[in-house]
Amino acid sequence: MGNTQKKGPGHGEGGGPHSQPGTPGHKRSHGNNTANSKEVQGKNPAVNGSLTAGKSQDEPQGSGPAHRGTVGASCNLDAPCGALPPPLARLKNEGNLLFKNGQFGDALEKYTQAIDGCLEAGIDSPEDLCILYSNRAACYLKDGNSTDCIQDCTRALELRPFSLKPLLRRAMAYETLERYRKAYVDYKTVLQIDVSVQAAHDSVHRITKMLIEQDGPDWREKLPEIPMVPLSAQQHHKDEPSAEVLEARADRAQQEKARKAEARFTLLKQEGNDAVKDGRFQAAVDKYSECLAIKPDECAIYTNRALCYLKLEGFAEAKQDCDSALQIEPNNKKAFYRRALAHKGLKDFLSASTDLQEVLQLDPNVQEAEQELETVTNLLRESLLANSQG
Repeated sequence: MGNTQKKGPGHGEGGGPHSQPGTPGHKRSHGNNTANSKEVQGKNPAVNGSLTAGKSQDEPQGSGPAHRGTVGASCNLDAPCGALPPPLARLKNEGNLLFKNGQFGDALEKYTQAIDGCLEAGIDSPEDLCILYSNRAACYLKDGNSTDCIQDCTRALELRPFSLKPLLRRAMAYETLERYRKAYVDYKTVLQIDVSVQAAHDSVHRITKMLIEQDGPDWREKLPEIPMVPLSAQQHHKDEPSAEVLEARADRAQQEKARKAEARFTLLKQEGNDAVKDGRFQAAVDKYSECLAIKPDECAIYTNRALCYLKLEGFAEAKQDCDSALQIEPNNKKAFYRRALAHKGLKDFLSASTDLQEVLQLDPNVQEAEQELETVTNLLRESLLANSQG
């Protein structure tokens, strides 16, 4: 993957507890910010990609042109910032300048002070607070703190859904923690908003390979739901929907279809089981047949339907269902036992005996198989005797 950021707790698709940002005593990054962060930046596959044609995702939101030098040397620190009062606007501007100079730990501290100030003053400006959380998330990402980066990005997105930079930063953090499904969803959402984000294209391509390897050909069905970005949030470059938007719609439709099919399958299976309990075997056959139309490789449905066919004296159909079950699970005891009963019904006592011996080889404690084997052996002996006399 190439990601070498430090991994926080919550390896995999889950996530462990972490400190609450914007609260007293919030942990600040220490150490040589510039050297450490440049190393992280150089190794992260997505950080060095471009967000858009004109602006990097590394740049804090709401920042003006970079002024190299000390904080005090900048003449832009008192520039107004949205609805923020001057003291908080200055903290944000100082954070932006520190970030541009590679002092990510110090920038984080400024953004934290600005966030705390907004919360304490009860300032009702979701846009400004969203930018502050997103900027602090960028600091966490640079310092290798992916867990807190995800938390800040999520807060930013709660304030302003479908904001591009928090989505992209959260995707990068998820990828660093190897939470590939969530990273994929965020990258795909980014591309619905702006199809020109090359970093997201590259990451989707890379993660798709990982997910195919991890989850197999049905990897899309295991993804969280990909949200549909409203038209108002999409950055349009042409009149027609982008290929990414169309693909995201197709992904969502496929996920929804799979969910509905799973729910339908579960309902039909339960209805079939209930019908068996009530002795309505033909009704159960119908329900199980509908189940198999949805999931043709579900072994238990074949053995269940075979039982119903046995009750209905459809021995050939029961044998066929047991054959199908054994192709899926070659050591399925129920399939061997019920196929033996089907062979018995078809008067193929030798095959019935063979299947019952398979059952007892798999599990010597199946008393029903022992009893049936004795019965079938006697029937086979009688059949051979009758044939010899005839």
